[in-house]
Amino acid sequence: MPHPDLASEQAYIDNAYQRLAAMRDAARRRLEAVLDQGRGGTHQAREERDVIVRTSLQRLDQLEIGRHSLCFGRIDRAAPEHSDGPGGRPHDSDGAESFYIGRLAVSGPEHEPLVVDWRAPIAEPFYRATARHPMGLVRRRHFSTEGRRLLGIEDELLTLPSGAPDSEGVPADGDGEGRVGPGALLAALERSRSGHMRDIVATVQREQDEIIRAPLPGVVVVQGGPGTGKTAVALHRAAYLLYTHRFPLERQGLLVVGPNRVFLRYIEQVLPSLGENGVALSTAESLVPGLQTLGSDDPGTAALKGDIRMTSFISRAVRDRQRPLARDVEVPFGAAVLRLTAQDSAEVVASVRRRPGTHNSRRRQLETLVGRRLLAQYRASLARVGAADRVASLEIEDDEFVAEVRRVPALAEAIDRMWPRLRPEELLHDLYGAPPLLRLAGRRAGLDDAELDALYRPRSAALDEIPWSVADMPLIDEARVLLGPPTSRGDDEPRSYGHIVVDEAQDLSPMQLRMVSRRSLSGSMTVVGDLAQATGPVAPTAWGEVLVHLAPGRSARTVELSVNYRTPDEVMQVSSHVLRVAAPWVRPPRSARVTGEAPAVVAVEPGALVAEVAARARQEAALVPDGTVGVVAPGSLAPALAEGLTATGLTFGEARRDGLDFPVTVVPVEVVKGLEFDSVVVVEPASIVDEEAQGLRALYVALTRATRRLTVVHERPLPSAMAPRSGPPEPVGADVIGSGPFD
Repeated sequence: MPHPDLASEQAYIDNAYQRLAAMRDAARRRLEAVLDQGRGGTHQAREERDVIVRTSLQRLDQLEIGRHSLCFGRIDRAAPEHSDGPGGRPHDSDGAESFYIGRLAVSGPEHEPLVVDWRAPIAEPFYRATARHPMGLVRRRHFSTEGRRLLGIEDELLTLPSGAPDSEGVPADGDGEGRVGPGALLAALERSRSGHMRDIVATVQREQDEIIRAPLPGVVVVQGGPGTGKTAVALHRAAYLLYTHRFPLERQGLLVVGPNRVFLRYIEQVLPSLGENGVALSTAESLVPGLQTLGSDDPGTAALKGDIRMTSFISRAVRDRQRPLARDVEVPFGAAVLRLTAQDSAEVVASVRRRPGTHNSRRRQLETLVGRRLLAQYRASLARVGAADRVASLEIEDDEFVAEVRRVPALAEAIDRMWPRLRPEELLHDLYGAPPLLRLAGRRAGLDDAELDALYRPRSAALDEIPWSVADMPLIDEARVLLGPPTSRGDDEPRSYGHIVVDEAQDLSPMQLRMVSRRSLSGSMTVVGDLAQATGPVAPTAWGEVLVHLAPGRSARTVELSVNYRTPDEVMQVSSHVLRVAAPWVRPPRSARVTGEAPAVVAVEPGALVAEVAARARQEAALVPDGTVGVVAPGSLAPALAEGLTATGLTFGEARRDGLDFPVTVVPVEVVKGLEFDSVVVVEPASIVDEEAQGLRALYVALTRATRRLTVVHERPLPSAMAPRSGPPEPVGADVIGSGPFD
């Protein structure tokens, strides 16, 4: 039966949409009026017009919500006695003061609030209030919407008698953890997925909201297992911080660092849907601009390049390029022949090494000291031939002499040998391609011969042909810090940000963490990840191992998300067996629902793998017609699997090339982290375990991507961690929402 307030609430929402359109029209008219004025007038007038244009364009971006629903709920607060409500806000029949909560703020003709931005302080009880802690509310109302259309209403009464069960099924004066708006949450969880992550602004839960609204300063670490919404929470926190701290963060910038480009494409629409378009999205390697990662490293070499010893290695490599001359150099200047001795060069290099500054900035200091020594010789030679007038004039022309003498080819070449101007990519390219340089820097940094051999790479003919790997980028960045800009313009300086969100931080190496840390202006960060899903070459077992490199010397607040909203309990029963072997110290999150869909495990005969995967993918696509199917495969099998699926006539996409824009997508396991699909077909678990640096953890990641259905297809024997266990399945903790036959 329809809710009795459905029509009146629809009318209210319709009015809010009309006011939103009026606000957009007003912003557009203001922009057009300024543009019609042209570019004439005083400098101040032009600056003022530019400001109006920028703010008007930003305002239009903020007011454009596309097909997203404007309003998703309402809170009713007990009105103070004798109050008619400020600003003409609506009241219900019981006199409660109502606030409508939505994607952005909308005001009426008299500037009364029709819809309150979800980030505003007044909206906080919508996400946090319970019958035990109502935060002044008497009712919370959730709207089920499709665009502008209101489909249904769910009410939660928050004024219950003592001892009565609240909407969480817990006595009002008892303890427990529950869900805010369970009906709206269930509807959101059961909705089919697409190729892009959706925002969760309408269904943010209490434990998530506490993280979203945490203060800006400092480091917040969010530990969350599969499906706990940690990425969505981090992105909503970014939107909240931009709303709450608009002035500093619009100027300083906000950066989101993700694990790979497939993931960034998957999340790229979340912040725009929340009205924020000015956030930078990047992978760790993309923080080094102008270079492409054309190569790859084996896990051992990648782990070595990510080792913190590389800081000493790069520092020694830079120092090794600051070297005295092996023999004296004659410098013809005018009628004199000056001599830069090897001893002089050693003393100058030693002196400049002790001075502060980057390598390239100290080059000028070395030139000056060398020039002064040659100037002393030049003065002495003039004095010997009686040119006293020229000696006197040179007393006030030291800088001019230095500028002239350093252009002498013999001296310029000598200075380049002593203290060359270096770009970081040139330094690393020379280092990798010269075993003597590798040994010189590496042994002083504690690297053994096998490690030095792993770093060797033949020189390329040109810098743009160097097969840089992802693991090379933090070394180039480390070198950039030590070298400084090669010119005085400083055009190589990296961008820094007022706040940084680091997703899947557990997979970043110490060197990558240092690189991210340098981009932080004040140490304000949101660090998100799951230690159980650490699949990098070196997997940390505690967040302290990450923070020592990412936020050295800074205190951090660590919080844990405990509920898995994505993965049904039936799937977690399978994946948790793997987790108990891969990371036995980690407790899996509790699943929020059961579906009645048991995972399928399909063994095939040799040679039948591709055909069976194609058949299963086609079947799953039919079972989730409006959703997505992910075929998660080992990296070595993904190309052949894609070729075989094409031969079967199955229409599908490849994640690295196409993103997630097809109903069926082949995803190499190394890029599947953070993604989700309605149905997942995991191919050849044993090969995943064998090929990945942290094989069982990678398998755990693959098994937890499904929101509804999981199928495992294998030709090789399954890993022992997946073997069925005798007796009843161990409970993982589905404790909130049921659907299907388990309701």
